[in-house]
Parts: sequence; C-alpha cells; structure tokens
Amino acid sequence: MTAIDLNLLTALDVLLAERSVTRAAGRLGLSPSAMSRTLARLRAATGDPLLVQAGRVLVPTPHAEHLAGRLHVLVREAHAVLTPAAGDLDPASLARTFTIRANEGFVSLFAAGIVAAITQEAPLVRLRFAPKPDKDVRPLREGLIDVEVGTTGASAPEMRSQMIFRDRFIAAARHGHPVFDGVMTPERYAACSHVVASRRGAMTGPVDEALHEIGLKRRIVAVVPGFLDALTVARRSDLVALVPQSCLLHGQMAHGQGAAQGLQGFDLPFTTPELAISLMWHPRLDADPAHRWFRQALMAVCRKMT
Repeated sequence: MTAIDLNLLTALDVLLAERSVTRAAGRLGLSPSAMSRTLARLRAATGDPLLVQAGRVLVPTPHAEHLAGRLHVLVREAHAVLTPAAGDLDPASLARTFTIRANEGFVSLFAAGIVAAITQEAPLVRLRFAPKPDKDVRPLREGLIDVEVGTTGASAPEMRSQMIFRDRFIAAARHGHPVFDGVMTPERYAACSHVVASRRGAMTGPVDEALHEIGLKRRIVAVVPGFLDALTVARRSDLVALVPQSCLLHGQMAHGQGAAQGLQGFDLPFTTPELAISLMWHPRLDADPAHRWFRQALMAVCRKMT
C-alpha cells in the first residue's frame, strides 16, 4: 500500500477554504513557496488541478468542489481522534476556532458575554458567530458549524441537544401606548395592531393558535426578520410586538439606546407554550474534549445571564 501523508488533507481543506496560496500558508504557518509545493503534491496525488487561476483569484475545479464538504468532515474527525484525553485538556493552551450558529437576537444579547468569558479562560480560542437564515441541519452534519442555538422542534433526530434556558413570549409596546390604559384582556390584545418576527415571513404562530382557541384573531400589520427589528418597529409606532421575554429584558439592560429602549413589556392574557432554548451539536463531537469544554462553558455563560 502506498503511504499517504494525512497532512495533505488539512492543507487541501485550508486551500479550498482560503482559495489563496498566501492566505493558506499563513493559516498553516508555512511559507508561500512551501504551500505551493504542497499544492503541487496534492495535484499529483489526486490527478486534478484542484485550484486554477481565474483573474487574480484561484477557483476550485469541479472535482475539488465535490471533495470540499466530505474533506472538511474528515479533517475535523481526524483532529478529534488525535486530541488529548479530557483530563489533559488545558483551555489556556487550546487554539481552535468554534462556530456558533444563532439568530440575530441571541447574538446581540449574549455574544459579548460569551466572548468575554470564553476568551478569559481560553485566550487562544476564536469564536465565529454565523447567521441562522433557517433550521437546516446540514451545516451541523457537514461540520461547517460546531453548535447551533435555538428550539429543537425541527432538529434532526440524531442531533444531540441540551437545554440552556426556558423563555416565554410576551408583548411589548411603546411607553404611553393606549394598550396600557386599563386591564389587559384577550379581546383588548387581539384588537391591537401587531408586528411579528419571522425569518420565513410567516403571519401566524403559537399565539394565533391560542387566540383561535378562544374565538379571537389579531391583526398583523408587519412581519420583520428578527425580534430586535420587531422591538424597533414597536418603539417607533403604535404596533404591539411579540417577543421572547429574554429579548426585551436583556435588550433593555444591554442596549441602552437600542431597540428595547422606550418600550414596556406585558404578559399575554392567555396561555402559550414555553420556549426551550437549547444547544445542539452533531454526535460525532460528543467525545471531543475541546468541544465538550466549549459546550459546557457556553451553556454556563448563557445560564448565568438569564
């Protein structure tokens, strides 16, 4: 059997990510000439050019694009195999980038605290917060992200999850809004004009189902992508926003002049399901000591802040 240099897998993974010999060399601590020689070895090993010049940039060949997703997973698993046992993990010397996928509201409210706590214990760790346009589990399966934060309802059954905190929906309106004049009832709430948050532009949700059960329907005037957007609209209009309680409370504390400023929250006058906010990850990372440490540290920060 021909010997295979497994370091080439890492090199190819970085080259396909950076699409630049110079940048790839910087990430791997090599000189550009050494990186060029590595690329030549990769081309010889695969029988494919892999990256070709297109103007001032390198672009992957079809074969390289086919390899990219599978390659990233292989490299992550190889690093997990060669990671020291849990008892030997020293966060102070851990040099790794962790990617967290979460919605804009979570990032806005929790990212600063997470970064401060994680980097204090592990100064060489880097954190990347990725946007969450949908609930597609492929980024977790393919190793493109390390963890995802959200509700587990639409998550794939093989994913691991652990609840971070419980939340609930409340309503919010600007100070001085007529909705605060008198006792709140389901009828008064439904009679308001509303702004809701939905990445998919959905006009209805659990609150509308609860209102339907008691024979009521609310008028939704605006749909925005995120909860902080909904708070901004409510602050500048007579619309009533529907948001998680944590979004309003932490927004008021952390953002001073931000979206939550000038708003007052109130309980919904009917029952809606609680929100279980969880951390999700792929089972292949269960036993990875660095990933386990990261999950525990992240959950500890979030629980402390709620």
